[in-house]
Amino acid sequence: MAKQKSRYVCQQCAHVAASWMGRCAECGAWNSLLEELVGGPSPRPKRPGAAVARPMTQISLGDGGEVRLRVGIGELDRVLGGGLVTGSVVLLGGDPGVGKSTLLLIAMSAFAHRGVRVLYVSGEESARQVRLRADRLGIASEELYLLADTSLAAVREAVDQVQPRVLVLDSVQTLHNPDCDGVPGGITQVREVAAAAVQLAKGRDIATFLVGHVTKDGTLAGPRALEHLVDTVLYFEGDGSSSLRVLRATKNRFGSTGEIGMFEMREDGLTDVPDASARLLKERASGAPGTVVTCAMEGSRPLLVEVQALVGANTNQTPSRTAVGIDRQRLSLLLAVLGKAGLPLSDHDVFVSVAGGIRIGEPAIDLAVAVAIHSSFTGQVVPDDLLVVGEIGLVGELRGVSQPIARLREAHRHGFRQALVPASTPEDDSGLRLRRCAMLRDALE
Repeated sequence: MAKQKSRYVCQQCAHVAASWMGRCAECGAWNSLLEELVGGPSPRPKRPGAAVARPMTQISLGDGGEVRLRVGIGELDRVLGGGLVTGSVVLLGGDPGVGKSTLLLIAMSAFAHRGVRVLYVSGEESARQVRLRADRLGIASEELYLLADTSLAAVREAVDQVQPRVLVLDSVQTLHNPDCDGVPGGITQVREVAAAAVQLAKGRDIATFLVGHVTKDGTLAGPRALEHLVDTVLYFEGDGSSSLRVLRATKNRFGSTGEIGMFEMREDGLTDVPDASARLLKERASGAPGTVVTCAMEGSRPLLVEVQALVGANTNQTPSRTAVGIDRQRLSLLLAVLGKAGLPLSDHDVFVSVAGGIRIGEPAIDLAVAVAIHSSFTGQVVPDDLLVVGEIGLVGELRGVSQPIARLREAHRHGFRQALVPASTPEDDSGLRLRRCAMLRDALE
């Protein structure tokens, strides 16, 4: 028999150390190393009925190959790639209180109303609390089963009894395996629970949701340590000052990544927002300097967003640079290029924000940010029917963007009549008047 050995695993970043230390050498967390025993009996002989390797051409696809269960919520189906694949494991992460449990309750109710049996395991709330929330949301179905327990053994027994097609574990930080060391929520227990859930989903062809929390101080003992175990990773994002919520796919083995779904939190629960562009432009101020509309691509979806800029008065102190919804380093780069183009901003406070709580990471909104800053500085109002799209290079050249035709057609569908675009933008039949420019200076003029 192999001798058991001790190792020490950080409960914050999963770093492994040979001996105990007061502070993790990887992430710097204090008192986060817990002992784990590894090794044990030598491997047993091959058991009867164990899996064997076979040629791929001899692998059975079952009846019809891949099976997807459509949720019935358009925005969620879009992010999942057309529906929930049976036997897949989906990790839903997000800040506490953003609405993860509410979203899943609504989705599971949609399954249950179509006769798909669902088992919802709550480790954070009692059965009565979940029932009260379901009543507020108007959810009731005989095919929706509820288990309030934190033991992984109880979950297995409930699965044997209910035989569900869809399983929800809410949340992975509260469940624990009694046969494994570590506290619930620690990295050891979280990985053990996730591995057991994956084995259960693949072995019984049960589509499974795992819910994970992202703490406000950035310590991640759950979701990001599990991303390699699951098939799909979704993040539910929300700004505390806005009712809008964004569901974003960062990993998807059965669909494209980068897709987003828009939801709005109301008194009666979450509702999907199929026309996100109209919702984001609903409260736009007309005729005000410093506001520009651009079109960003989120996966395959063109999304019209409003970029706002405010340039403060001349200051003798170190100027402030604030970016909300865009990368702050990108803003610093654009301010440097604007300075070369003749806009003196070195001693002015500059604030840039993407309205609606949306975060845009692609450089296609560079020109919109620059035009919004120029508009706020000069007081010149950008026409309400003008779309601004383009990437800015370090020497002030305007570069083309991906999928320009889809962006222009989305703008035309919402009433825009002209677009300020890079010179390389191709012709299209969207109906917009294209105002092409090769350099940033030409665009500002």
